[in-house]
Amino acid sequence: MTLKKKKFNIPNTFTIVFFIIVVAAVLTWIIPSGEFMKEVKEVDGSLREVIVPDSYHLVEKEIQTWQIFSAFFNGFVKTANIIVFILMIGGAFWILNFTKAINIGILSFLKIIAALQKKRLFRRININTIVLVSIMIVFSLFGAIFGMSEETLAFVIIFVPLAISMGYDSIVGLSICYLAAHIGFAGGIFNPFTIGIAQGFAGIPLFSGFEYRFLCWLVFTFFVIVFILWYANKIKKNPEKSPTYKIDNYWREQHKPDELEKINYHSSPIAWILYAILSIGFIYLSIKIPLTEIKLNHQILTFPVFPITTVFFMLFGFLSLRKSVHFFILLLLFLTIWILIVGVLGYQWYIMEIATLFFVLGICAGIAFKCSADKIAKLFLEGCKDIMNAALIVGLAGGIIIILQDGKIIDTILYNISNGMQGLSKAETVGGMYLFQTVLNLIIPSGSAKAALTIPIMAQFADLLQISRQSMVLAFQFGDGITNIFTPASGVLIGCLGIARIPYVIWVKWVYKFLLFLLVLGFLLLLPPLFLSINGF
Repeated sequence: MTLKKKKFNIPNTFTIVFFIIVVAAVLTWIIPSGEFMKEVKEVDGSLREVIVPDSYHLVEKEIQTWQIFSAFFNGFVKTANIIVFILMIGGAFWILNFTKAINIGILSFLKIIAALQKKRLFRRININTIVLVSIMIVFSLFGAIFGMSEETLAFVIIFVPLAISMGYDSIVGLSICYLAAHIGFAGGIFNPFTIGIAQGFAGIPLFSGFEYRFLCWLVFTFFVIVFILWYANKIKKNPEKSPTYKIDNYWREQHKPDELEKINYHSSPIAWILYAILSIGFIYLSIKIPLTEIKLNHQILTFPVFPITTVFFMLFGFLSLRKSVHFFILLLLFLTIWILIVGVLGYQWYIMEIATLFFVLGICAGIAFKCSADKIAKLFLEGCKDIMNAALIVGLAGGIIIILQDGKIIDTILYNISNGMQGLSKAETVGGMYLFQTVLNLIIPSGSAKAALTIPIMAQFADLLQISRQSMVLAFQFGDGITNIFTPASGVLIGCLGIARIPYVIWVKWVYKFLLFLLVLGFLLLLPPLFLSINGF
């Protein structure tokens, strides 16, 4: 009689995150509770709470027990902005999916690629590769220049079905936007949320040393492109090798090419009325805000954004409606993405404004498609229901940080590790700082919060060992950025995985080898400034 091996079932992401919460609670029994004194300082124009040096002291132990169950509620409150963002994005895109506009856009895009592939000029090159590389470079730049992170949530739902329609899988679709943006985030040429704040706390010129960080960004981006292209080509040759092959059936069912051929291409009077109303709105904005200031690296560039946008919308809106309302809805989607970029760079928009923008997109798409108010509401709620799992997991993941904070062990961990770095060589000290920031990022994925916690202390060690504060900031930047693609405490990662329908365990099994490579690469890039004369260091 032979015994069959029991098949290993991949744990649900909820199970994994809750297990981590339990581990965090156990640590509060083992690690002493302690705190640093805090003071409020102005950093880069904003008031932030920072640690007072040499102020660590033990406090009464705050053991976490039943709080593992309330962590879900508290985590939900802590990450409420991301949760609402996910729900609003999900609802808006459900309305867009109902119109089949995205499906038609993907089909049209694939037809263009197929046509180009037949041209003599493009026969020797892979058009799909050019598309993937172009998208990755753009998102990597977004991460490096203005710290794109939460914004990637809105793009996952676009690029995952696109990648699958091109013959890849959901991992490729997620990676070309999320992974690329966060590798760029780690390079951090002018990242205001990490480099800007950390340099402010360290007391060094804002965004100084950007030349070497640009080189680091090039290296990181090159390797992420090579890695994703290698994997994408492997899946293209044999789709069944994808760890998400069966899971991706959800997306394949939604984007069947044969069903798109049956679509009735048309335009409706209500779509033309919406076009007229939006045109009037853009004309008004062009008169009221003729120039927009785009802020990059504290340099202000002035552009007539709204007048240009108005001309573009009125011209292509007219042409798209003459063809079909589906192409008009696609134009609205591209316009939304453009306004998102302008809003972030020119008007410091964040999650609330971006969520509102996509919410309006969903309503406009429904109106253009002749949906009644009740139909739009119903579709929106169906979209929220469909993406609810992703939103709930983000809330649960937020509970990890709540347990550690309430147990008052984060400052104790910070204090003991920083003390353990005394007496090390320059390379060992920078490596220790890098390792410390990397481990800390697994439980505190917020770069600005970690900067406030760690930079005042790390700056003192850097001075004692005659290491430039710029090198210390770079170690912080790499340690903060690289593990964002792994940590379950990141609401953005968990949210993106939920939207793409990729289980956390599958993602970890896929990304961990590349993560280890990036960690080693990050350490090697920290060494040249220690021994070479580099501007800003």
